[in-house]
Amino acid sequence: MYADFTCPQCALAALELREAQAQTVFRHMAIASRHRRAVPLAQAAEAAGAQGRFWEFHDSLYEDQGRLDDPHLWERCRALGIDVERFEADRRAPQVAEKVREQTAAALRAGATGTPSFLVGGSLTAELPSAPGG
Repeated sequence: MYADFTCPQCALAALELREAQAQTVFRHMAIASRHRRAVPLAQAAEAAGAQGRFWEFHDSLYEDQGRLDDPHLWERCRALGIDVERFEADRRAPQVAEKVREQTAAALRAGATGTPSFLVGGSLTAELPSAPGG
């Protein structure tokens, strides 16, 4: 799933795929020219992931898209037991920025034109894939 944390359709897809999270590979498609907070939020999720809390942070962003500015991110960190000081250092690290850039570039190379986009069996689609067993 190529997605953007500011995308309402991505939030709906994330909720639909919650039960299949173990089989879902999340990739960033963060394009700042479309959503000014897309890149900072992608980097924030990666920073949370560095502390083993990617999916919890992911869910919290999609569950409350009206509160995506920095003070709210720090609140989320505290609620999830994430060290805020380390989070801030990690999300500003050049390697985190590069990871988000690489994933966004891969989405564009694959032909994604918007979010959410799904790569299923080598084919790109904007349609939500069927849940396992569904």
